[in-house]
Amino acid sequence: MPETSTLESRTEPATATAFAEMVRTASEPDPVPAVHPFRLKALPGGLIRNARPRQWVKNVLVLAAPGAAGMLTHAAVLRQVGIVFVLFCAAASAIYFLNDAMDVEADRAHPTKRHRPIASGVVPLPVAYLCAALLAGGAITGALLLCNTPTAIALGCYLVMQFLYCTGLKHILVVDLAFVTSGFLIRAMIGGLASGIQLSQWFLITTGFAALFMVAAKRYSELVSMGDKAANSRKLLAQYSDSYLRFVWQASAAVTVLSYCLWSSDHTVGADVALRQISVLPFVFAILRYAIFADRGAAEAPENVALKDRPLLMLGAIWAGLYGFSVLGTA
Repeated sequence: MPETSTLESRTEPATATAFAEMVRTASEPDPVPAVHPFRLKALPGGLIRNARPRQWVKNVLVLAAPGAAGMLTHAAVLRQVGIVFVLFCAAASAIYFLNDAMDVEADRAHPTKRHRPIASGVVPLPVAYLCAALLAGGAITGALLLCNTPTAIALGCYLVMQFLYCTGLKHILVVDLAFVTSGFLIRAMIGGLASGIQLSQWFLITTGFAALFMVAAKRYSELVSMGDKAANSRKLLAQYSDSYLRFVWQASAAVTVLSYCLWSSDHTVGADVALRQISVLPFVFAILRYAIFADRGAAEAPENVALKDRPLLMLGAIWAGLYGFSVLGTA
């Protein structure tokens, strides 16, 4: 009996303390609730945020084909490129609305994506789907009225491919990489299509593999940064290995460098071959600089890497200057 009393006296305070802790923890609200109550005043801001204006920097790629051909000094080409930029921003935002609406549950399990307007309840699902339809329809209509048929077809292909990606193909190994890469490649092509510029084979190869390099580096960074929780946000990451994704971004980086070297040596594509060949140096070092972020698993947001890393910006400016003068032949 004395031993039993001693045991009870030792366990009761511990049990009471544990019970009190459980009650306190259960009574405390989640400091960052996953879903907020809908408020009409917050809707306009939520719509703008979900359109992701920061991501529109990717659409600057519509300048790529006219820039590679040295046609950006033509007023008519600049006008067409400006129109295409706006249309592509609308099309891309349509996909953002659709993707976030379809991935709402997965986003709520992600530590940062749970704050997106749709996942957090700021933008209701019906409104998100309506915005996606209006933006996509407006982009196609604008391409037909303000540009030409090839531009409308390219934009339509982008929307169809991204729709298929959102509705299931993003869960298929490698296919997801191909579809995201194709979105960047269409961006790079569409400015040339709208301006009636013939696209070089080297331009298509270089931009295509450069896009694959960035997409694979992004997936690798997502897998590395989230670890075991990566599949909660993107189910396909559970099927990829970090070694495979590392192989993909390293191989695509190598092909990008090789294709650009061959492009720079093509005597049929520019006015000043020497400057074009010199531009290989900043181009290669820019790839190597970006690879540092990929290797660290810090390339999850490519636009942040491209816009915030000063050495990378400097290399990009040097490359653009050399390539631009080589195309214009004004050096």
